[in-house]
Amino acid sequence: MTTTNQYPYQDHTLALNDRVNDLISRFTLEEKIESMVQYQPAIERLGVAAYKHGTEAAHGLAWLGEATSFPQPIGLGCTWDPQLMKEIGSVIGDEARIFYQRNPEVNGLTLWAPTVDMERDPRWGRTEEAYGEDPVLTGELTSGLVQGMQGDHPTYYKSIATLKHFIGNNNEVDRGSCSASIDPRNMKEYYQAAFKPAFVKGGAKSMMTSYNSVNGTPTILLNDVKKVVKEEWNMDGFIVSDAGDLLGIVNDHHYYDNYKEAVAHSIKAGIDSITDDKEKSCNAIREALAEGLLVEQDLDTALFNTFRVRFKLGEFDPVELNPYANVPESKLMAPEHTQLALRAAQASVVLLKNDGNILPLQAEKLQSVAVVGPLANIVFRDWYAGTLPYKVTVLEAVERKLAGKSVSFSSGNDIVTLAKAATKQGFVVDTDNENRLKLIESGEAATSFEMVNWDCGSYTLLNTATNKLLTTADDKHLAANADEAFGWFVKEVIRLKEEKDQLFSIKSWNNKAIKLPQNMGEVITVDEEAVTTMDDLLHIIQLNDGIAEATALAAIAEQAIVVVGNNPLINGKEEIDRPSLELAADQVKLIEEVLAVNPNTVVVIIGGYPFVLGALADKIPAIVYLSHAGQELGNAVADVLFGDYSPAGRLNMTWYTGEEQLTDLLDYDIIKSKRTYLYLEDKPLYPFGHGLSYASFAYSDFNVTTAFNAADQLEATVTVSNTSSITADEVVQIYVTVSGSRVKRPVKKLVAFTRVKLEGDATAFITLPIHIDQLHMWDVTRDRFVLEQATYNFQVGSTSADIRAEQSHELAGEVIPARNLTDWTRAENYDQYTNVYLDESKEGTTCVRANGEQGSIVYENVDCNLPHTKLQARVAGGESGGKLQVKSNSEIVIGAIDIAPSSEQQWSDVVVELQTVNDELTIELIGSVKISGFKLI
Repeated sequence: MTTTNQYPYQDHTLALNDRVNDLISRFTLEEKIESMVQYQPAIERLGVAAYKHGTEAAHGLAWLGEATSFPQPIGLGCTWDPQLMKEIGSVIGDEARIFYQRNPEVNGLTLWAPTVDMERDPRWGRTEEAYGEDPVLTGELTSGLVQGMQGDHPTYYKSIATLKHFIGNNNEVDRGSCSASIDPRNMKEYYQAAFKPAFVKGGAKSMMTSYNSVNGTPTILLNDVKKVVKEEWNMDGFIVSDAGDLLGIVNDHHYYDNYKEAVAHSIKAGIDSITDDKEKSCNAIREALAEGLLVEQDLDTALFNTFRVRFKLGEFDPVELNPYANVPESKLMAPEHTQLALRAAQASVVLLKNDGNILPLQAEKLQSVAVVGPLANIVFRDWYAGTLPYKVTVLEAVERKLAGKSVSFSSGNDIVTLAKAATKQGFVVDTDNENRLKLIESGEAATSFEMVNWDCGSYTLLNTATNKLLTTADDKHLAANADEAFGWFVKEVIRLKEEKDQLFSIKSWNNKAIKLPQNMGEVITVDEEAVTTMDDLLHIIQLNDGIAEATALAAIAEQAIVVVGNNPLINGKEEIDRPSLELAADQVKLIEEVLAVNPNTVVVIIGGYPFVLGALADKIPAIVYLSHAGQELGNAVADVLFGDYSPAGRLNMTWYTGEEQLTDLLDYDIIKSKRTYLYLEDKPLYPFGHGLSYASFAYSDFNVTTAFNAADQLEATVTVSNTSSITADEVVQIYVTVSGSRVKRPVKKLVAFTRVKLEGDATAFITLPIHIDQLHMWDVTRDRFVLEQATYNFQVGSTSADIRAEQSHELAGEVIPARNLTDWTRAENYDQYTNVYLDESKEGTTCVRANGEQGSIVYENVDCNLPHTKLQARVAGGESGGKLQVKSNSEIVIGAIDIAPSSEQQWSDVVVELQTVNDELTIELIGSVKISGFKLI
């Protein structure tokens, strides 16, 4: 940038908005068009440098090289510590500045994190990326992270947090074309409630829309992007589309049939920066401008939002004014960052079970320990992890704790060789031919592999001589040349299916047939067109029984530590929802057999989602859980196991007893489906907020004020005492249960929490605000949040199930009046429904349609005193037409009308003659009929 103030935008003493407008006014139209995409070009004549929006930073800087690596977000969610999150965010911002200083055109300061999506289903392939199933917990943690990332300087931002992915993004199957059906209460009380704090409290200046549609409208076009995020929440930054999504609303959603309409309507809906193919996107903008679908002012508005952020990052000001302008290289992976990574990993550890106080282990008394399991001596990174500067495994950390003692290890994985079943010939790695697997003479020594069964037919095989994994990376051959199972497509996954005893069919990661060679010296190939035959069956010859080896070590050790879990790139990741929540069958067998020979067994589960443990949950005496926790994983686990750190992590997601407690993956209605701890009526395996400690805590003097203060808050106070001699953290959790409500309210709802450290025998007097927002419900009869007049039972405890004290208050809120259905009522504002889903009316509203041949929507507490003899409804007949039928009190048919077939968006008014309406109205939709709204006349 030039140093002289040739133009007003270069004068840092002028008002910011005036400077931004001045700069944009000097762009040519073509410069404006090309600045609408992720990689904004340099405009040298104005001193504008090239800039890239979007650097991944989910739990540390990713894809740029070595950087400090923190636990996965789901693990950070288990810390229940907003202040820790702020410290982590600050480190991410510092390290982002260093990479930016190295190459500002490629390493931008607008960081794509945090992921705020509500995790209402643990089968979602991306659970590792977000913070749990509760909007209050998620809101507080992400607010802390955002504050740290952006810094607390009054003028400049350290970096910019881009919240992902607005909204209703909790499935990977068909994510680019599916539509989430979300009614107003679920949307306002749950999905949007998670995003609001990061904007309103955290001050986030950017947001990314999701790939999916909501109620038939691609989220890139949702009215709420402007109406709620930008206007209601006053977000004065910019909105970015997810990668490829702008063209995706043509190619995947088939919402428009051309790019010019897609780009025009997306920009008008609030998209300020396009993450997509530059040439196609810019050409679409040119066409939209030429045809009047866009005007230049539309671009000016979007560019104002993106460039205003760049100004706030200090790009156009003298460097001496910006405290973040010159972060020293020494801050990258600095010792204090390493210590924070350890603190974060420690804080994330959840002690799920500790029967008989088997933990902590006493290093001074132990002479022999067996550390076994497929995750005992490895640290995995996920897709959005950076390059770890170092890795500490559980085995390594335990060995350090027990220096000079006997520590034995077995992965529990089998060592095998491979042979062609038909001829008994083995296979060897051909080092002269890119390490491809070739057929050898019968009797010649075959290459041995460590085989890991990740379940669901997914295996990895590691060459024991070279530590290289088998892969089909070139999509043509099977070769042992991969350093790790990693990539957008994880081609190190080998699909094996046992057809008969030790004879397996073999396929590539994407289920393409793998053909075994016919002649000696030929290599194994991938053949997309071929069908697996009996001649392609693989004989897997066991050289070493891994589970037997691990069990033998455990049998002679005083203590066994079994480390199991998932590989974050296999059986669940972006674009892949996980097929099962259970531990891999081989891991279950390993745990069972170790327990059988050594009752002093601790199980460590490392994973990015809640697991279903089945009968193991009762058999294992002690269970420790944490996510893939980055560079300090092993040290954190060992510190907890040996009592150098008292665990205080708390679950941020319910651990279910089985998948039968879940409904369909695409069912976004947590109220009706009884999802998450908020509405779950069954007993879970481990409840939300669960986590044990080595210390013990007592609660007393719990009190909640009955009147709101000037900040619209109630004040909760409680005394918490550490009744042990162990210094430890306690997570104080306050929930509310509402009785006497007009609608179904949560079984229990988190309204406030804090994590507090207490020395042994110490006491703390804790004050927590409960904001009125946490007590609101969305009134569908009047389209707004209300504090309902009802009984509010406040509960304080260590988990959602471990309540120590409670106090009830009648709060003087509103009594929701009877429905006045003589006013126009949007169909989506129902109270109950059966077999319907929400879709789009191109008239700018949401409509209701039957999910099958017939569905119904119910409106309760109807004002019967108003005159009404007819129902006027806005309907579309759809492909087959059908009938709209009206019932009163769910039983008596009081009117009906046939609806003729029509196009999907051919809307018209119909009038149904009614008999007397009572206090409940049910509208039945039969066939392909849709309704967007109605009123009684």
